[in-house]
Amino acid sequence: MELTSRDALIVVDVQNDFCPGGALAVPEGDVVIPVIHRIAPAFGHIVLTQDWHPKGHCSFASSYARKKPGDVVLIGGEEQRLWPDHCVQGTRGAEIHPELRLERAELILRKGFRKEIDSYSAFFENDHSTPTGLAGYCRERGLERMFFAGLAFDYCVGFSALDARRCGFEALVIKDACRPIDVEGSVARMEAVFGRAGVKVVASEELG
Repeated sequence: MELTSRDALIVVDVQNDFCPGGALAVPEGDVVIPVIHRIAPAFGHIVLTQDWHPKGHCSFASSYARKKPGDVVLIGGEEQRLWPDHCVQGTRGAEIHPELRLERAELILRKGFRKEIDSYSAFFENDHSTPTGLAGYCRERGLERMFFAGLAFDYCVGFSALDARRCGFEALVIKDACRPIDVEGSVARMEAVFGRAGVKVVASEELG
């Protein structure tokens, strides 16, 4: 697959709290790092995203009485799965994993910083209408095709890819550069939605 100057690598949430030992660790989350390092030189444009929650965030089970991680609540009419406190602003858990070295990254986009709403996607908050600004950034830079890597395949990576399609970009998920959480069949559900939305799933070996 030939890459061009209109392609971008979007590296999603490779942060300490999502890697082994973190507050919301994705199984084998850190194994994506060498894959990302291997493919990054092929891209002229790289964007990083960073979950960046305030204390008491609406996605934290600790913010509710008698709720625990894994429970689901309604926020603004949308279902919100509750998680352990994670990626709290200014903490070590919120930092980009120290082994991820992408000095050429042009943008670090922080998301989930509004206390009252979560943001899985790099393009929209979970209300599906409040933009993060990434789509406008990509359009102004002349970018057309987004390649996604990072954590987690079935949540922040997946929703970012779907919203890239919604914004009119091509979207490809590099599966071996991601790892899933797989909560109650979330991987299978996400892959089914990918098929309907036109998100392509590729392997890193396909990138030239």
